[in-house]
Amino acid sequence: MKSDIDYLRLAAKIAADSRAGGNHPFGALLVGPEGEVLLTSGNTYKQDRGVGHAETNVARAAAQKYDPTFLEGCTLVTSVEPCCMCAGACYWAGIGAVVYGLTEKRLAELTGDNPENLTLDLSCHEVFAAGRRPVSVRGPFPELETEIVSGHKDFW
Repeated sequence: MKSDIDYLRLAAKIAADSRAGGNHPFGALLVGPEGEVLLTSGNTYKQDRGVGHAETNVARAAAQKYDPTFLEGCTLVTSVEPCCMCAGACYWAGIGAVVYGLTEKRLAELTGDNPENLTLDLSCHEVFAAGRRPVSVRGPFPELETEIVSGHKDFW
C-alpha cells in the first residue's frame, strides 16, 4: 500500500492538472480500504463558479457510488485542508478518514483577498469534532509544503 505522502503527491498532480484546465489548483482522491484509488477530481470552478471543490466532488461521487459502511474504511486525500463545506461533504458521505497536505490557514496566506477563494477560518478538525460520527484526520505534511505551494504560485 502507498503512503500518505504518495497519495498526497497524486493529489498535487491532480491539482496541477486542474489548474492547467483553467480551474483552481486543488485535487482530491478517494482511497479504498485496500489502498486502491477509487475516485479522483480536481476543482471545477469553470463549470460551477465555486461550489465544485475537489473534495466535495469526490465526496458526492463516493456517496452516489458506495455504501456508507464501505466509505467508513475509505480515506479522502486532498492537497489542501478541506474547507468547512468540503469537510461537511466528507462527513455526510460517511468517509472515515481525511488526509491533507497544506493547512487552510496557509492557503489563506496564498490567496489573500482573492474573491474566487475567500477562505473561511474554520479548520476541518473543528468541523469533524462537531459531528457525531468519527472522522480521523492526518495533516498537514510540512515536508510537502513547498511542493504544494508551488502549484499555487502566480495563480492568486
